[in-house]
Amino acid sequence: MNVQDFDYDLPEELIAQTPLAERSSSRLLVLNRKTGEIEHRHFFDIIDYLNPGDTLVMNDTKVIPARLIGVKEETGAVIEILLLKNINDNEWEALVKPARRVKVGTVVSFGDGLLKCRCISEREEGIRVFELLYDGILYEILDELGTMPLPPYIHEKLEDQNRYQTVYAKNLGSAAAPTAGLHFTKELMQKLEEKGINICYVTLHVGLGTFRPVNVDNILEHHMHSEYYEISEETCDVINATKKRKNRLVAVGTTTVRTLESVMQRFGELKPCYGTTDIFIYPGYEFKIVDNLITNFHLPKSTLIMLISALCGRDKVLNAYKIAVEEKYRFFSFGDSMFIID
Repeated sequence: MNVQDFDYDLPEELIAQTPLAERSSSRLLVLNRKTGEIEHRHFFDIIDYLNPGDTLVMNDTKVIPARLIGVKEETGAVIEILLLKNINDNEWEALVKPARRVKVGTVVSFGDGLLKCRCISEREEGIRVFELLYDGILYEILDELGTMPLPPYIHEKLEDQNRYQTVYAKNLGSAAAPTAGLHFTKELMQKLEEKGINICYVTLHVGLGTFRPVNVDNILEHHMHSEYYEISEETCDVINATKKRKNRLVAVGTTTVRTLESVMQRFGELKPCYGTTDIFIYPGYEFKIVDNLITNFHLPKSTLIMLISALCGRDKVLNAYKIAVEEKYRFFSFGDSMFIID
């Protein structure tokens, strides 16, 4: 399969730069993955498509305010660091700009020395490994010094940092938000539960793969970076009971899909565990547990549009995207939503 098979035309003005005032008032394109039929609704209407006994699975990862602007101690040059993944103790993998200025031994200082990062390893594609030097609690320091690591296609300033977190975010560790969940409000979640719809959680810390384009023609040659995930016994029990009674399992976001399918691929059944996954889902993949998917509109030629094409077919996806462009839906992280149903 060629990466060009997953391309589409998107006017730049349709890339959402800021979140809507009301999370659940975003538009919702409902796509039937069997027939290709499309409906246009709003996200708060999603309750109409879910039945008592169905289960929503959400990713409760929490984004770290991990974008830091500092200075190189030796020269005073401005350096931007995006913390991506905690390797062990105070060692972190990070994306650096400009990377050419940061070599092994380089020290970058933030907040007049409140936090320092010493480079201990150089990797490809602008990646460095740093030892973090500080006194106190790291996440409190990041709250003070850092900002949300918004994707490069967002150029507007985010006035409320919490709008790049889901309302159910809990476990710190992500370099980017699981954006399909940004449309949910606590009020909508309460209405879903009152209708008899189950809600449970997995954790997958979104990492470098979110920022990494597919740079090969043959998608089979693309390498996915690994990301940490966890799934609890409680969540496994809810999901297994859902499947047993033949209700639908609805994944909220591609990160949730990757977590659930990774566990199924690893064990052949759903069981509590943790680990890392570099699963790459593209057309031809046979889904082992996920039935339906709530997701945002994804970048052309991305691994995410390949994943949803695996779920309902490339032609149906590209047709839905063409219609979404014609109807002027808002795209990407702060954009509108799609519900892929049976």
